Amino acid sequence: MIICGIDPGLSTTGYAILRVDGAEARVVDAGICRTDRSTKLPARLVQIEADIRSLLEAWRPSLVCIEQLYAHYKHPRTAILMGHARGVIMTVAARAGIEVRSYAATRVKRTLTGNGRASKIQVQHAIAATLGLSHVPEPADVADAIAVAFCGIQEVLPA
Repeated sequence: MIICGIDPGLSTTGYAILRVDGAEARVVDAGICRTDRSTKLPARLVQIEADIRSLLEAWRPSLVCIEQLYAHYKHPRTAILMGHARGVIMTVAARAGIEVRSYAATRVKRTLTGNGRASKIQVQHAIAATLGLSHVPEPADVADAIAVAFCGIQEVLPA
């Protein structure tokens, strides 16, 4: 089974492709998609669409796991912009006929560390330990994408 995890963002979108064989999961691809901040919003969304479509066509995952929108009351514009990117990503996956599941950041952190308020570095270390990685995944967008995919794995694998 192939699972894609995505940490959506307008400037930087993290992605991870995990292959699940039995009870073992391993990262087979991970990285980021970037858009140019000086480019207008519609063009940035088109770039995200093209990048995610290419990723999904290359790996053909059976599930896309995406982090839910988090809005801080001091930064509502950030949440709105991220929502645009998230909507495009979900639309691309749905058009490809791929199931999409959303997970709150607190749930993802709790799944990996046991603490829904774990720091980014704690999540990075938990990912490295859980998946047997030789180093901590960086940048944080990639680590978050791996973490959200791992959360999806925990839900779809039999206990």
